[in-house]
Amino acid sequence: MSASSDADGAPPLTDRGQVPDGARLVLATHNAGKLAELRQILEPLVPGLDPGSIISAASLEVTEPVEDGLSFADNALIKARALARTTGLPAVADDSGLCVDVLGGAPGIFSARWSGRHGDDEANLQLLLDQLADVADPHRTARFTCAAVLVHPAAGRAPEQVTSIERSMEGRLARSPRGEGGFGYDPIFVPLQEDEPGGRDRTTAQMTPEEKHAISHRGQAFRALAPVLADVLSR
Repeated sequence: MSASSDADGAPPLTDRGQVPDGARLVLATHNAGKLAELRQILEPLVPGLDPGSIISAASLEVTEPVEDGLSFADNALIKARALARTTGLPAVADDSGLCVDVLGGAPGIFSARWSGRHGDDEANLQLLLDQLADVADPHRTARFTCAAVLVHPAAGRAPEQVTSIERSMEGRLARSPRGEGGFGYDPIFVPLQEDEPGGRDRTTAQMTPEEKHAISHRGQAFRALAPVLADVLSR
């Protein structure tokens, strides 16, 4: 694929990294937990898609873009667009976080660095619990929100194509961590379904991956995106 520049004035492709043969889709994440989760979600949803053909930004020698967007969708687009232009492959990115009602939607886009250290799940979780220590249970409502964006890079006369989808998982925050699964704030997030008749008051960290994917914000977003992925990957 030749170098290209889009109408927004972005520079052409200059660094393709080390794209392995057989790669068909690249996920803009350096988070091993997210990569595993997204592969599990996409594998049964995209016909004929070998999990081995899904690679991540972590496996490529590419520079991470600055995520300076003001929303989950903005940041997901920044990541997907940068990786699509670098590799020439369709790129998928998601940006997600925890939005707590009593905090006005925070941590939101700052979820991964709420404590001041990016990716320190334990510190982020503990700080949030400390901030909510005096908040009564009825007011501990929150949601996980995920924006998933697919960017199919421009090729020849075909323009860049962008698809963006956003979904949420409603719930509440427990007062202490429970469960060993998942990552991030999973140990304190109790989905709404767990408070309904037949629910077991579990956090998403206490669920199996299959149970979590069935209701999660990320699972919802990528299931909605799967038909578009299937179309792009069949070309």
